[in-house]
Amino acid sequence: MQFQTPLLRAKLRQRYKRFLADAVLESGEEVTAHCGNPGKMTGLAETGSTIWVEPNDDPKRKLNYAWKIAEIPDGLAIVDTNMANRIVAEALTTGQISPLAAYDTIRPEVRYGNNNRVDFMLQSRGLPDCYLEVKSVTLSLGSARAAFPDTKTARGARHMAALADMVGQGHRAILLYLVNRTDCETFELAADIDPTYDEAATLAANAGVESICFRTDITLDAASLGPQLPIQKT
Repeated sequence: MQFQTPLLRAKLRQRYKRFLADAVLESGEEVTAHCGNPGKMTGLAETGSTIWVEPNDDPKRKLNYAWKIAEIPDGLAIVDTNMANRIVAEALTTGQISPLAAYDTIRPEVRYGNNNRVDFMLQSRGLPDCYLEVKSVTLSLGSARAAFPDTKTARGARHMAALADMVGQGHRAILLYLVNRTDCETFELAADIDPTYDEAATLAANAGVESICFRTDITLDAASLGPQLPIQKT
């Protein structure tokens, strides 16, 4: 997927209130950008670091800039978690995700179970419905190791149980972890950060919920699905 407008280089002054960031453009202009990331953003929000923001002139938006990319020592990282579903949607439509290529109907944001909503429901004649949940991964543990989550997530644990219920009803359920940084080669769960999520993931796996991981290819012009990464057991 292409960015809507060319990104502008800036220096981060601060990220605050979770969804706001103050930055200074190369022109010297000080701006406030929307930060579409509710997580801790470990290593991505250091004062003085180089970031890339997307300008817009949409009157419906409260801010004229959105923080999209952070520069990291060995590459780039997408900070806007909303981009993950767009990247995966594009990859599903073009058949790039080989374990899911047999599905020909893709439905986003489908409600199911006890007031749950899954990122994508995949359907095809002769196959069980597939409930696909996407997780945006931005945490690095060093040594090219990506991990999720970067903070405790009770909501994520609930997703696990809901997906396991769908498997119990004869459907297929998959967690797709999308590593939105270019410097990682493996993926693992951050059990020390959220042991409850790790336990929920183990229970879900035992119930038949599948997990796959891909890395995003990122440039300053576009982002797209990259190679599949191995999932390390913790």
